[in-house]
Amino acid sequence: MDKIDDILRKFPKRKVSLLPTPFHRLDSISDIVGCSIYIKRDDLTGFALSGNKTRKFDFLIADALLKGCDTIIGIGANQSNFCRILSGVGAKYGLSVHLILNGKKPDKPTGNLLLDHMLGATIHHIDTTDPDVRMKEAERVRDQLQSRGKNVYFLPPGGSIPVGALGYVAAFGELMDDFKKHNLKIDKIIHASSSAGTQAGLVVGQSIANWHGKVVGMSVDVPKTLLEENAYELAVETAKLLTVDVRKDLIITDDSYIGEGYGKRTPECEEAVSLFARKEGIFLDYVYTGKAAAGLLDYCHSGKISPDENVVFIHTGGNIELFE
Repeated sequence: MDKIDDILRKFPKRKVSLLPTPFHRLDSISDIVGCSIYIKRDDLTGFALSGNKTRKFDFLIADALLKGCDTIIGIGANQSNFCRILSGVGAKYGLSVHLILNGKKPDKPTGNLLLDHMLGATIHHIDTTDPDVRMKEAERVRDQLQSRGKNVYFLPPGGSIPVGALGYVAAFGELMDDFKKHNLKIDKIIHASSSAGTQAGLVVGQSIANWHGKVVGMSVDVPKTLLEENAYELAVETAKLLTVDVRKDLIITDDSYIGEGYGKRTPECEEAVSLFARKEGIFLDYVYTGKAAAGLLDYCHSGKISPDENVVFIHTGGNIELFE
């Protein structure tokens, strides 16, 4: 969308992602649920086995290089998709990568962690589930590196800062182009939400485009009220960069499909992963997209999505988790 492209033009950007990503109708699933479902394939962004985080790094790595950084720190879990992409970006652009990962050091790395090692990242394992303890360790590593003269680009979990959220402001413009190309009126956009960066960017893009549908973030771990607060706060800060306004009522989240917590499978999630694989040849994961798809399917079955609506599911990637 030209309006969004024009607003973003002043920000430095590198082409980490291969864009635009495919957009098409899920014919088999649409027939099964009796609703018209489309998919945006951001699992095919084309870098370091893809996912939504590459869009964030289009802007984040440009910012880091502009600031002369030689080192980048990422925070996540052992199977963090964000940290996998960060490791790849660091390797490509010549920055040293340090990852602070909660979870015991495994005897043999698998999935995303295996790829982090292949990409040359330095891994700091911390056996905790407390985000504050993990953050203190990340700050300790940052301070140690800075004391050795390193210029550190420090990122929170998911890269969810305003510069990173610009990636999904741009993605919203791409979605508007998809809708126009296919002559579609889309009523809802549904995606997995956790650190809020994707949702905040989408809502800012929605505000710029004056799009009247709903962006629904299906929480995979964060309680609804807290996720809405986080998404709105980040959306406001991102909007300030662009000199635009964003309304709080645009932030819509649903925490009904979390189950017992982050990374804990639910029967509905397992069913959604199986359905997408067997009916569309599309692989989801059990942490993020599987739970979001479980919400999508339940919305169709319960009438929250009606047969006369057109809905887009954003596949944010993460299917490396299947090989954990």
